[in-house]
Amino acid sequence: MSIKQVRVSNQAKDQLIRLKTKTGITQWNVLCRWALCVSLAEPTSPTPIEIPADSNVEMSWLTFGGEHHELYLALVKHRCLRDGHDLSPETLSRQFRLHLHRGISYLAAPHKLRSIQDLVKLTLIARSITVASPESARHPGWGA
Repeated sequence: MSIKQVRVSNQAKDQLIRLKTKTGITQWNVLCRWALCVSLAEPTSPTPIEIPADSNVEMSWLTFGGEHHELYLALVKHRCLRDGHDLSPETLSRQFRLHLHRGISYLAAPHKLRSIQDLVKLTLIARSITVASPESARHPGWGA
């Protein structure tokens, strides 16, 4: 396993606190999973900035990912390869942190989320953008 601990910046902690209030989602790890996925869905790479690990919000990778921790790691690895990065532990950890913090910032943007319903809508909109048209989605052999 390449990522052992997840620790967010103080700015991200403050943003997560606001998100907890707006969405009613009380667990840090659940909000962080949403944030990671929102960032990974963006077509551009996150800006390579230094992100301090200066808050007291910390969790293990297994707590972050829960029973699907391997899936989240596979998503980060896939994105690293897509963006032309190697899969060294340092790169995976750095790209994970960049995506996590970008996702948190994205979700915490003013007027982005006012409720958990807005979070679900955001997911449905992102999904509708990435889903192929019915004609291109047909798999050979699955019928006409």
